[in-house]
Amino acid sequence: METPILDDILARVRDALERDDIADAVNVLEGMRPPDQAELFAELEDDHQLALLPELDPTDSADILEKLDEAEAAELASALSTETLAHIIDEMEPDEAADLLGDIDPDQARDVLAAMDDSDEIHPLMLHADDSAGGLMTSDFLALRRRMTAGEALQAIRDWQPESESIYHLFVVDAQNTLVGVVSLRQLILAGPTTPLTDLMDSDVISVTVGTDQEECARVMSRYDLVALPVVDAQRKLVGVVTIDDVVDVLVDEATEDIQRMGGAQPLNRSYLESSVTRVMRTRISWLLMLFVTESLTGTVLRHFEGELSQVVALSFFVPLLIGTGGNAGSQTTSTIIRALAVGELKWSDAMHALWHELRVGILLGLGMAIVAYVRALTWGTSSDLALTISLTIFTIVVWANGLGSLLPMLATRLHIDPTVVSGPVMSTLVDATGLFIYFSIARIIMGL
Repeated sequence: METPILDDILARVRDALERDDIADAVNVLEGMRPPDQAELFAELEDDHQLALLPELDPTDSADILEKLDEAEAAELASALSTETLAHIIDEMEPDEAADLLGDIDPDQARDVLAAMDDSDEIHPLMLHADDSAGGLMTSDFLALRRRMTAGEALQAIRDWQPESESIYHLFVVDAQNTLVGVVSLRQLILAGPTTPLTDLMDSDVISVTVGTDQEECARVMSRYDLVALPVVDAQRKLVGVVTIDDVVDVLVDEATEDIQRMGGAQPLNRSYLESSVTRVMRTRISWLLMLFVTESLTGTVLRHFEGELSQVVALSFFVPLLIGTGGNAGSQTTSTIIRALAVGELKWSDAMHALWHELRVGILLGLGMAIVAYVRALTWGTSSDLALTISLTIFTIVVWANGLGSLLPMLATRLHIDPTVVSGPVMSTLVDATGLFIYFSIARIIMGL
């Protein structure tokens, strides 16, 4: 829906709520698509949200909570009565319901589960971490029996009456519920009604275990172009299915978190405009303080070479140029390596290969930058010794930054730390201090300081 139209509808809903005409606001919202409902609902004031949500059809309320940011949905759900929340969660997809209940107070979650009409599908999902395949999967799926025919399978689909989850591919199990194959809906439709599933199914089915990280699930689905990924337990029994819509949400969340970390801040975990000033401040202050302390290493290096600076004041003219170039080179490398790690192109065993690769890139980049730096230093009227110092320094710093930028993300991954933590500001700060040390050390040798 176009933004101007959405703004007009929002104004109408707000006007109805200001007049305490809840029925009019409900009529407007229930005529919208779920994503538009959620976007409009998020723009309302907290008291209006609480007044409106219980009056909506539980299906619409469920759609809204599923589309809202996790933190917003949990905050809103916590303020609802147990009975109201139970009716709404009864209409949610099992995986979405489990995520929401896991984000609210445990006592309230237990009360809601007890008040629900059907909570059997949700209990098992709450046993798994949110960022694992077990936490991402849905238990609302249809498993076909191996002894079925194509006609019986199609009748099972009609009896199941699936709603939102994908049924492009269906999974086949044996009598012990062990995953044995996968068959597409297209195959079932085109096959004769008496054709056994064993003749149609592909027994080489790709699956993950319940403890698999959600990012790995996304990589598997992307690599093999899957729209549904079966989740099995240690005995290879089918326990759930991860669908493509859930993976898209994971990719968006992970990308958002990585971008915020690369900028030197903790993730907000909710939309920007919905985050208070103090919340945004708290996500940034710890990183700023840490970077401030580490950046003081730059001042320490400058003080250590104070004598050299006093002898050749022109050395200070090139400090911003050198540390800026080093920081930029390091950031380019970390961005490339982090991306390769994220899509599975690199792993820890490739660390030395990546280092050698980036060192060669750094040598070529450094040579190009060194020539430009030498000419630029001469055009500023500096001596040939100082120009040579600048040239050699920028070559060394670029090679050093590329090497450091290739190893740090790999090391962070090895230590189970998000590699984006060592990118951006952190990388620039490290290169600043070490780059200055390299600069003044080379100047001391060449210029005899």
